Amino acid sequence: MHDTTATDPRVIRTRQLLYGAFVELLGEKRFEDISVADVTKRSTLNRATFYKHFTDKFALLESMIGDDFQAVLDARMTGAMPCRDGLRRMILAVCDFFVKLRRGCDAHRKQFQPIAEARTREMVGDFLIQAMAKHEVTGRDAALRATMASWAICGAALDWCQHQEGTVEELAEAAIPKVDFVLWGAGSCPG
Repeated sequence: MHDTTATDPRVIRTRQLLYGAFVELLGEKRFEDISVADVTKRSTLNRATFYKHFTDKFALLESMIGDDFQAVLDARMTGAMPCRDGLRRMILAVCDFFVKLRRGCDAHRKQFQPIAEARTREMVGDFLIQAMAKHEVTGRDAALRATMASWAICGAALDWCQHQEGTVEELAEAAIPKVDFVLWGAGSCPG
């Protein structure tokens, strides 16, 4: 059965209202001082509606981060060729996203960065597992390789964001062979 909730206009509108209210409140209060009641009041939605979409404010934050990274990833991956080009674009997307996070939420960075990093690693890992499955690489070994590669990509991107040594393109070019090795072993991407 196909899940239509991601494209249902009512779901999209409700999430946009909750996201907007949450962002406004983050401009006024510390994260720990924001309650679900604050979000629902600001969004003009009731608590039952909030809980239909999210378990708590942490889930709301994680969803916002995931949607934001997905938008950056989609923009970078449009028209990507398999393997090397796709991997390069993935690395660039992660760097873009981490730079965006550093610029966007200084007041909340210490709290949000671990959540953003974890969500980004998870999404990169899922993306890589899907890519490997297209080449019939599946199972526990594929999951382990995707996990290792997602940590490597995110770690390299975070290090680049902190030190800004070289260009992001140079980082991607240096990282590709290493990540490629983790994913595919001694051979390179079969595509």
